[in-house]
Amino acid sequence: MKNYNVNCIKRDTLILTGKGDDPLWNKAELLTVFVSPWDIKKPKKIEFKAMWDTKNLFFCFTIFDNVIHIDKTDNSFESIGNSDRVELFFRTSASLNPYYCLEIDPTPRIMDFKAYPNKNFNFEWNWPINDLTVKSQINSNNFTVEIAISIKSLNSLNLIKENKIEAGIFRVKYKELENLIFEPTWISWVNPNTENPNFHTPESFGVLNLKEC
Repeated sequence: MKNYNVNCIKRDTLILTGKGDDPLWNKAELLTVFVSPWDIKKPKKIEFKAMWDTKNLFFCFTIFDNVIHIDKTDNSFESIGNSDRVELFFRTSASLNPYYCLEIDPTPRIMDFKAYPNKNFNFEWNWPINDLTVKSQINSNNFTVEIAISIKSLNSLNLIKENKIEAGIFRVKYKELENLIFEPTWISWVNPNTENPNFHTPESFGVLNLKEC
């Protein structure tokens, strides 16, 4: 499994603005290797960073793209699902029974749900509101999404084991084919080696290593 080291910072020092501009982000490992195994075209640059401070786990996506598709029909999960977005999945075990999904578009609207094997999704479940913070910003040539998730909530969901979290890191890009018909491109940190696009498989996950503080 692929590994990413999550460096530790002093508690309550990182400030989320949606811009990813806090100097503390320079202490994070930079992940830029993402693949789209089902598309012949190489995806545009993605920068991913994560850190933690014993209270929260922080994430920052910077997506280098100047053509962003956002379905503004309404604020439903369906509209979010038809928009450019970033995604984080967290699993309790390789059985995916259960796992938890966060899908966030650039505005930032949140689609969060609990899932089970074979794409059995429980959209009635939501991340506890006081345990999740999301901010974003759209710029001329990129958009940024910053996320903070409380360590308390991750522990309560049995997602941290020996300072390791098994996670999927994804990006969905919508491109216009013609006449306002849009098609998704599926982009992943880990190549799951599936014939068709599928993030909801054990092979799409890697490991986040929470480094000691």
